[in-house]
Amino acid sequence: MKKLNFIFVVLLICSVSLLAQGKQDFTIVNKTGVIINELHITPSDADEWGEDVLGKDALDIDEEWDIQFDPKEDVCLWDLRIADSDGNAIEWEKIDLCKAVKIVLHYKDGKAWADIEE
Repeated sequence: MKKLNFIFVVLLICSVSLLAQGKQDFTIVNKTGVIINELHITPSDADEWGEDVLGKDALDIDEEWDIQFDPKEDVCLWDLRIADSDGNAIEWEKIDLCKAVKIVLHYKDGKAWADIEE
């Protein structure tokens, strides 16, 4: 009986932990070859970019950053914008963050792309 109670408690804790996470949570990886000074993530239907989620920090080359959303957030399609210290910016549109677990950003020879792991 004690073993069943322990299993129930463990399952309950895991369920509460999963509910506390936003379904849009993901990890971003900088493989662009430049330091990312700004990262904006905005719902695809928004007219303006939101705040820089990095704040005063920067995302170094090859560095990863965990992005967490409010668990109540229900939008799945988001646009992403990065900028370097010179203000050069790259944008990606309509990324389904309800499916994405990791987004690896690349830039080479004037071309930008993102590998999205689900």
